[in-house]
Amino acid sequence: MDDKPSPEALSESSERLFSFGVIADVQYADLEDGFNFQGTRRRYYRHSLLHLQGAIEDWNNESSTLCCVLQLGDIIDGYNAQYNTSEKSLELVMDTFKRLKVPVHHTWGNHEFYNFSREYLTLSKLNTKFLEDQIVHHPETMPSEDYYAYHFVPFPKFRFVLLDAYDLSVLGMDQSSPKYEQCMKILREHNPNTELNSPQGLSEPQFVQFNGGFSQEQLNWLNEVLTFSDTNQEKVVIVSHLPIYPDASDSVCLAWNYRDALAVIWSHECVVCFFAGHTHDGGYSEDPFGVYHISLEGVIETAPDSQAFGTVHVYPDKMTLKGRGRVPDRIMNYKKEGAVHC
Repeated sequence: MDDKPSPEALSESSERLFSFGVIADVQYADLEDGFNFQGTRRRYYRHSLLHLQGAIEDWNNESSTLCCVLQLGDIIDGYNAQYNTSEKSLELVMDTFKRLKVPVHHTWGNHEFYNFSREYLTLSKLNTKFLEDQIVHHPETMPSEDYYAYHFVPFPKFRFVLLDAYDLSVLGMDQSSPKYEQCMKILREHNPNTELNSPQGLSEPQFVQFNGGFSQEQLNWLNEVLTFSDTNQEKVVIVSHLPIYPDASDSVCLAWNYRDALAVIWSHECVVCFFAGHTHDGGYSEDPFGVYHISLEGVIETAPDSQAFGTVHVYPDKMTLKGRGRVPDRIMNYKKEGAVHC
C-alpha cells in the first residue's frame, strides 16, 4: 500500500482535466532552528518561508496551469505569539502567497489559534470563504457562520470541501462562552492529565488540547453537501487540518471525533480523498470504503536541502499526487466504475 507508484503508472494514461497544489504546516517564524515539543525533530522556522517561495515558483512554472492551491493549515508558528510577531509574520507569509498566479484556499490549524482569536481569523486574509460556490435551490448546503467551512467547484463534476477541525476546540475561543465550556468539558472527560497537551495514559490519545473536532451541526452540513454530490455524480475532495483516519496519522494527531466524520463520509459514494496536515511526518492509506487519506509532510520539519509540497493532477479515472522532496508520489483511483463523464 505504501509503495511508490512507478513513473509509468503516474504518466498521462488519459486526458488531464485539471490540477491543484497542496502544502501543509509552513509554521514560519523569524527564529533560529528549534525542535518539536518532544525535542526529537528539528524545526526550520526561517527556512520554511524559503520552502514556500520555492513551492510557489514551481507551481507558477507548471506546464499545466493549476486551478488553485490548498494550504492545509498552521501557516505561522505559535512562537510568534510569544514574541508579539504574529501579525508581522502572517503579513510576510501572505505577501509571499501574493506571488502565486492562482487562488489559495486556507485551512485553519492549531497554530492559527495560538496566534489569533477565531474572530480575528474570520476578518483576516486567512478567511477564504469568499471563494465558495453556492448550490442554487439547496439552502441546506450553505454552511453556518458558526464554523469555518465551505465548498467550491474547481471543474465541472468535482467539488472540494474545506472543513473546520477546530469547530470543537478550546483554542482561539472566548473563554467565557458556553461553547468554550462545552469543549473544555469534552476534553476533560477524556483527558484527566493536568497538562492537557499530554496524551499520557489516554485510551484515546487524540483528546489533547492541540487537537479539536467537528460539531454535529458541521457534520450535518457535510452530509447534505455529500448527498448533493452523490445525486449529481460529483467527485469530492475533502480538506481539513486534522486527519481522520488512524492508518494515515499518528494516533495523537487525529481529530477528537474522527469516527463521526468517517461515518458521514462512508455513507456516501462521492468522496475520492481526504487531505490533512498536522502530523508533519505525513501518512497515507486507502480505507475499506475506497477513500484515500493523505496527511501531507510538514514544511516546518523539512531540511533546507529538501522540499515538502505536491501537485495533484486530476483525470477522468483517477487523481495522482506528484510530490516534491519528502512528499511521495501517490495514485488515487476512483472507486467502482469510477470514470467521470464530463
